[in-house]
Amino acid sequence: MRDRSSGVQNFSELKFSREQGYFDKSLLVRAFITLLTVLSLFIVLHFRDIRVEIFEIDTKAPSYVVSQVDFDFYDDEATVILRQQAVRDIGKIYKLSDKEVSDSRIEFENFLIYNQDWRNQISSSTFDNMYTGAAVIENKLADLKFTDPRTLSKIKEVRGKAENTTIYTPPDVDEEVMLPEVVWQYVEKTITQEHPELYNAIPFILAFYEEKPWRVEEDIPSQEALRRKIGSQVPQKYNHVRAGSRIIDQGEKVTPRHIAMLQAMKKALGENKNLWHPFTILGSLIMSLLLTIVCAAYFKINHPQILASNRRLFLVVSIIVLTLALAKAVEFVLLTSNNDLIETVRYPLFVPFASILLCALMNPAIATFAAGFLTILLTMTLTFDRTGFMIINLAAGVVAVLTTHSLKRRKEIFEVCFKAYLACIAVILSIHLYDNTFWKGAILNDVIVSAVFMFLTAILVVGLLPLLESAFKVMTDVTLMEYMDPNNDILRRLTIEAPGTYQHSVVVGNLAEAAATAVGANGLFCRVATLYHDIGKMATPQYFTENQQGGMNLHQLLTPRESAEVIIAHVPEGVAIARQANLPEQFVDIIKEHHGTTLVYYFYRKALDQAGGDKAMVDQSEFRYAGPKPRSKESAIIMIADTLEAASRSLDKVNEESLTELANRLIREKAEDGQFDECLLTFEELAIVKDTLIKTLVAYGHSRIKYPKKDSLSQKDEELLSSEA
Repeated sequence: MRDRSSGVQNFSELKFSREQGYFDKSLLVRAFITLLTVLSLFIVLHFRDIRVEIFEIDTKAPSYVVSQVDFDFYDDEATVILRQQAVRDIGKIYKLSDKEVSDSRIEFENFLIYNQDWRNQISSSTFDNMYTGAAVIENKLADLKFTDPRTLSKIKEVRGKAENTTIYTPPDVDEEVMLPEVVWQYVEKTITQEHPELYNAIPFILAFYEEKPWRVEEDIPSQEALRRKIGSQVPQKYNHVRAGSRIIDQGEKVTPRHIAMLQAMKKALGENKNLWHPFTILGSLIMSLLLTIVCAAYFKINHPQILASNRRLFLVVSIIVLTLALAKAVEFVLLTSNNDLIETVRYPLFVPFASILLCALMNPAIATFAAGFLTILLTMTLTFDRTGFMIINLAAGVVAVLTTHSLKRRKEIFEVCFKAYLACIAVILSIHLYDNTFWKGAILNDVIVSAVFMFLTAILVVGLLPLLESAFKVMTDVTLMEYMDPNNDILRRLTIEAPGTYQHSVVVGNLAEAAATAVGANGLFCRVATLYHDIGKMATPQYFTENQQGGMNLHQLLTPRESAEVIIAHVPEGVAIARQANLPEQFVDIIKEHHGTTLVYYFYRKALDQAGGDKAMVDQSEFRYAGPKPRSKESAIIMIADTLEAASRSLDKVNEESLTELANRLIREKAEDGQFDECLLTFEELAIVKDTLIKTLVAYGHSRIKYPKKDSLSQKDEELLSSEA
């Protein structure tokens, strides 16, 4: 009975070349991958966000909230009340009308010009002094403020001094008033202190201003500025909340005060984690190392080839790190959103993304392990509803693994995501039925959110899959389907330059695919790789029988050794062409191995006959392919199919008996020659391969009835033959 696990293992092996360069073997690269793994796990485990349910203002709280920790919160309402109390004693501030101040100066200047009596009254002052004094007084009066004693005291308290402000409260701002003597004394005193050179002129000018009534108006901007200044000096009010205290009751209307308390509690919880304490860092580091060791142990026991190749290991780590980064980025956006999206997106899907990529690029076993590992890790570290998040991600990830291993085209990724989405719907339905919330609108919301995440997953996978295939040189079934395109440059050249070889490759590919499928090997790989296995014949197509259209055989002009060299050369020529065309290294392996180290017996026998049967005269190594021998089931199957198909063309009569005898002899000769010593084919599988090839060749060689001449057929006979054909 065939072992399915070995088949899965073989499928995975074919995705990567056996050739290992510096990157695969470098210890420095291995150390970098290990460091990246530990660092990524440390960041995810250490920097965990805290989710505190924040309700919308003016809504009713769906549940009560209790403080989880002691904290102080900024009480905005209390602070506002204190500020209102502080500005309650502030009185009104007044000023002179700007227009009246300006008009008074013009009136005084006209007085100086048209009434020269002032020169007799104040002979010690010049016109310039009087003119300058008028300008100074205008500026002083424009800046002059009036208020009550209590407000003046507050101004001095807030600003340290009260420049241009004096005590006076007008009885009525709607009528003009005569300013009291105390105001003019204040103005004279301040001006003479600032401008002593105008000592004689100022009293005369002020006497002119004192005689006229003035309109006083409220200085609203100054009042508001003073209130803001006093309010800003009132310290913010913080209240203390003890752990266990109820912050909000169920059904209570949510106010800004509640929101402030919840946000302060969240901040306090974050500070209590003490992220930068050495013990906290050490704990996260130990957990990261433990998880890394667990993963390494799993791969060492179940998938040692992963640890043996840095390229494979880096691919697995890259996908896991990318998934973790994507999850943390989505969490950050949801938590910092002002629209409270965290309550809408309750079950985001991240695990299917990694499952599909790992299953397509590696194998289902690794993808399943990664799905479980990521589900546990993300459930531990993210702030979403843990039970629902864990179940839905695990279910979607497993379904994705079960449906991804057979991907042949990139558009099938959308089908995989749709099947995973159906699993999500089942999980969502069961959760809501269990919680008795089926008839609420949340179920529709969860279904829509899951659909959006699975659609985005499909788009991301379709975009990243070819990039990862190219970067890590992974050969997937999707890649194989692309190489099967007959418009490929190499295949088009083959059809033109060596049409017989192309037809031979197509037939051998179909034979190998049928045989490989029968034993659980990768039939698609056999079919596609066989199309390229003889591309080296394009260098000298005329030396191969299938490309000769009749006439002289060119080998008649060569010695047996030269003929053998020409025949054997198609393998290194094929390797050179394949590498020049950047074909996958796995195809190169098939080109090297499909003849193994077999003997070109026809020309060896011919050389032996020319030497009179003396084996000492003929070096057998000159007639053998360089190899290596087949190292995979697929390579061995292609060798057998290639040999049997070519040899079957020499049979006079193709039937099951003749093909069985031929296949037994050819397989026995190759087995005795040791060609199957390095591949994974068992005796049971070898027998199945042989039977499958024989049945397929018999089907290809089925006989058709002989058509009589058209003239001798009736119309009815023609219709009958046409339907039978």
